[in-house]
Amino acid sequence: MFAKILIANRGEIAVRILRACRDLGVPAVVAYSDADRETLAVRLADEAICIGPAEARKSYLNQPAMVSAALITGCDAIHPGYGFLSEDAGFAEVCAAHDLVFIGPRAEVLEKFSSKYAVRRMLAANGLPTVPGSRGILTDLRDALDQASAAGYPVLLKPSAGGGGRGMRLIRSPRELETNLPLSRSEAQAAFGDDSVYFEKWIEESRHVEVQVLIDRHGNGIHLGERDCSVQRRHQKIIEEAPSPAMAEQARERLRDLAIRS
Repeated sequence: MFAKILIANRGEIAVRILRACRDLGVPAVVAYSDADRETLAVRLADEAICIGPAEARKSYLNQPAMVSAALITGCDAIHPGYGFLSEDAGFAEVCAAHDLVFIGPRAEVLEKFSSKYAVRRMLAANGLPTVPGSRGILTDLRDALDQASAAGYPVLLKPSAGGGGRGMRLIRSPRELETNLPLSRSEAQAAFGDDSVYFEKWIEESRHVEVQVLIDRHGNGIHLGERDCSVQRRHQKIIEEAPSPAMAEQARERLRDLAIRS
């Protein structure tokens, strides 16, 4: 077990990690930005440390600040929660270089899954179903228009480097694509530091159902059931319901099995 954990996140996520640490009897330090100084996580923390100004790029995405905070407070592990640095392979490597345990996937695993488009290709190569989409990352407007025309509208622009609704744009015509492609790229660059985008065919009257999986370092995996995330605003989940009320048992089991295979 760890001697002390740095919680490298904010809000509800930080509170949930803090509660888990207390259940396990592990001391925890909450890292916070100037904007989050009075939040619940900081008030509940055993110990807290400021890592920078309100802008996430200068605080929660600031790798040197996070590592320094962990070392200064005597932590031997960093829990990134989700979002921010949780999927950053470079940060996982930096933690290892400073003898800090990164509570999450190994750097090589994160590297493999850093590009959502690359993951699509990997899944397809292993015989798993994927939504039809662009042939690759969109290089420019002409390429985007040609590929969307061939695939057929509507399509959904998606950043390759991250999710959470950032940079996602529903496109129903060439004019909308011309207007929204630079906006999507700009949002992706601001949120993930990478402006790569691709598209998938938009499926009308669809549901968004996910399966959470847990895999150990030896490759043994289990699923944790599915959750229905169909209630969204601007492609950002608002409510997650488990189990999904819209799936028959046979479909539920098939989806869970496919998630483990992937």
